[in-house]
Amino acid sequence: MGDFLDDTRDLLQRTPDVLRVLLGGLPESWTSTADVEGGWRPRDVLGHLISGELEDWIPRTERILAEGTGRTFEPFDRFAHEGRDDASTLDALIQRFAELRGENLTRLDELVTDADLDRRGLHPALGEVTLRELLATWAVHDLDHVAQIYAGMAGSHDAAVGPWKTYLGILLRRDDPAAIPG
Repeated sequence: MGDFLDDTRDLLQRTPDVLRVLLGGLPESWTSTADVEGGWRPRDVLGHLISGELEDWIPRTERILAEGTGRTFEPFDRFAHEGRDDASTLDALIQRFAELRGENLTRLDELVTDADLDRRGLHPALGEVTLRELLATWAVHDLDHVAQIYAGMAGSHDAAVGPWKTYLGILLRRDDPAAIPG
């Protein structure tokens, strides 16, 4: 694998560990708040990440490699986790995500070489995309949702920080993205 594949895989491999260290064993007082009004709690984010491991990244990689732009990707249900994971503990969701991510990284290693990165697929909304773009999006998607988890955790203690909130951009973004201190 070249630098792009190695670096992307490295980040993807870290996400389950980051989430395990960040969320494992925490009480609900830190994990029951959504990132923004109507947003997702950490468990919702984990459910969504699990859905991505099951239905998005590797299936779309396989579609690009097998069919190119000959057949559009299946639409991804961003809300498939709703109701599905209600009976699972946060720790169980972390474990499930870690297992699926490990399997998918093994599959990625089996499927993709540097020579494949510019191969194209057809996204239902975006049109033609490359495998490189798909894999970069997978990694940045992880970062986006880890940030979302942090925002929810910070929001769980919004009132508790009192007047110091004025210095905490992670809380200010919840109310008004333009209010982030310089």
